[in-house]
Amino acid sequence: MIGADCPPLVIAEMSGNHNQSLDRALAIVDAAAHAGAGALKLQTYTADTITLNIRGGDFEIHNKDSLWGGQNLHDLYAKAYTPWEWHSTIFDRARQHGMLCFSSPFDETAVDFLEELDVPAYKIASFENNHIPLIRKAAATGKPLIISTGMATLAELDQAVAAAREAGCRDLVLLKCTSTYPATPENTNIRTIPHLRDLFNCHVGLSDHTMGIGVSVASVALGATVIEKHFTLSRAEGGVDSAFSLEPQELKLLVEETQRSWDALGHIHYGPTESELASLQYRRSIYVAQDIAEGENFTSKNLRIVRPGNGAPPSIFEQLLGKQARRSYQCGTPLTLDQLL
Repeated sequence: MIGADCPPLVIAEMSGNHNQSLDRALAIVDAAAHAGAGALKLQTYTADTITLNIRGGDFEIHNKDSLWGGQNLHDLYAKAYTPWEWHSTIFDRARQHGMLCFSSPFDETAVDFLEELDVPAYKIASFENNHIPLIRKAAATGKPLIISTGMATLAELDQAVAAAREAGCRDLVLLKCTSTYPATPENTNIRTIPHLRDLFNCHVGLSDHTMGIGVSVASVALGATVIEKHFTLSRAEGGVDSAFSLEPQELKLLVEETQRSWDALGHIHYGPTESELASLQYRRSIYVAQDIAEGENFTSKNLRIVRPGNGAPPSIFEQLLGKQARRSYQCGTPLTLDQLL
């Protein structure tokens, strides 16, 4: 279940962190399950379904600040893709753990392939959120659709959401996303989450590329119902996305802290909660600070506002000053309302 009444669904994104080893891919599944993730996500493409095998020019990554700067696109995707023949084995391992497992298709043939494996949902990656034919193809399956919003203008998102719904999507989740790797908190803008939810009348979560878990935990307070994070066994061992991926203990902490964040939302409430009732006695109240004879005036010396809270409320303290005591009091006695009437 996904929604405001449920803890956020934490999705561990394997991406290419298997480093072309099926054993490592299965170890990632096991580690994600042991960390408490609710779902594991793959990416379904080949180098040839995502780009052209061309050298130079547009097909090289020229941004020197990028993790993949200087690489050829076809070479990068050939290194990062998850072999399609692994998918069934990976899905089966996830099911053994009781964990959801689905994928991001990057073209229409990937949807056809994933349908044969009866995946429970589809995820459209940020770089594909303008691929309207792909969105329609995935939405037409009738399965839940998750769309990352990285780089998309409001007009482009409106087009994507309309295409998904027109094609038959009934269960839609949008993920606020910043498509830089890693992303900085300053560029994440999670205040967009409730705006997206209200604008498109759907559940909204976060695809988080920042380091650590702070941004993800904060997003829950703004209504995020899904959290997606890239996941690896060890950043030190490398991998195409390892530099901004969580390790197992960090993923475990993410699951725990997003649960705590969701638990803390509660509902609008004023006054003592049931758990606070026993603490009421330690609030301030009015006590006799010096022995007082009958007929003696109350003063700021013989009355004080102190703990515990068994006396009259501090709000009437100033009204009592100068009034005559109707009885004698011993120091340390709580001054109660019934004694003043």
